[in-house]
Amino acid sequence: MFNLKKQINKLYISEILGNISLTGAWVAILAARGFSLPQIGLSETIFHIVSLLFEIPSGVLADVFGRKKMLLISCCLNMLSDLIMIFSNSFGIVCFSFCIRALSYNFYSGSDEALAYDSMKSQGKENLYEKFSSNQLIIYRVTDGISTMAAGLALYLGYRIAYAISLIFMIFQLVTLSGLKEINFISAKEKEERKFLKEILNCFKESFTFLIKQKKVFLLMLTNSFVGALDILLLFFLQAKLPQAGMPEWALGFALLIMQAGGILGAKLILKLKNISYPFLFGVCVAIVLLGIFLEHTGMYVIMTLGGFLAALADDALQVRSNKILQDKFPSEQRAALGSVESFSFSIIMLILSPLAGFFYSFW
Repeated sequence: MFNLKKQINKLYISEILGNISLTGAWVAILAARGFSLPQIGLSETIFHIVSLLFEIPSGVLADVFGRKKMLLISCCLNMLSDLIMIFSNSFGIVCFSFCIRALSYNFYSGSDEALAYDSMKSQGKENLYEKFSSNQLIIYRVTDGISTMAAGLALYLGYRIAYAISLIFMIFQLVTLSGLKEINFISAKEKEERKFLKEILNCFKESFTFLIKQKKVFLLMLTNSFVGALDILLLFFLQAKLPQAGMPEWALGFALLIMQAGGILGAKLILKLKNISYPFLFGVCVAIVLLGIFLEHTGMYVIMTLGGFLAALADDALQVRSNKILQDKFPSEQRAALGSVESFSFSIIMLILSPLAGFFYSFW
């Protein structure tokens, strides 16, 4: 038996330390360093390619060797990425840093959620997971908003100091993660009897066998990822379109923060709507996200900001409910791997929708 509250609080603290940063506006930082927009776009493409290649394998490794170990590896990779960026003096080295950063995200995604859910499951408190998922999204929205607003400070201090400060946050995150307790549903004796390669292959096989048998689970992953991608692309393009619509530069950071607040409201609101059916919730959330996209094209920056707020609200409300349903259905032995499959599906959808959205917006 262990202290579940302390375990979850450490995961919250890790989420804060891992997301709050002066380097969140990395596009602006790279542009200020003299890199061209095509180079910046290429670096992001490289990031997504590496992420796609290693997303599912990282989840499998988390299930085989332990989620805490993968979270620690993720933090160390993040620190290495920051160090490389501090001393980078060419585009090639910057891209290498992005590759390491992508691996860091791979090892973290799925592992934190799997560890949280199984920690609750070990004490028969799985019903607490929806609140955990809600709080996670709130932390992400708040820290991302703060990081975006800190872009000006990062440019003022210079990229080396900005990444050095980020590195300090990572050190504190590493200490926090070290205090987590690993949760194992497989005995130590069973692990010793299993061969390393065989165990990894079995985890792959069992994860995909589960998805083949549970087609509704895979469909839920895809539809949830699709709605999330629409919201993220909307907020992404609003960063460029709000100034074009006449919004003063000083107000842009506040507008982006307001839109993130929509996600916070959605993540809290869904906890009060426990009796609403998922099909109805999905239909309402899709309609709200589409409304947000429509409002973005009004050309009035106040209304456009409202559209981003509504889309974030609907996206996070749906995400919290979807996460709870998926975690309830995932077997503990493949929980991190299946979580990585969801992240993988999101990356695939983003890679497809991003150029299509760029083409669409260029003619709107």
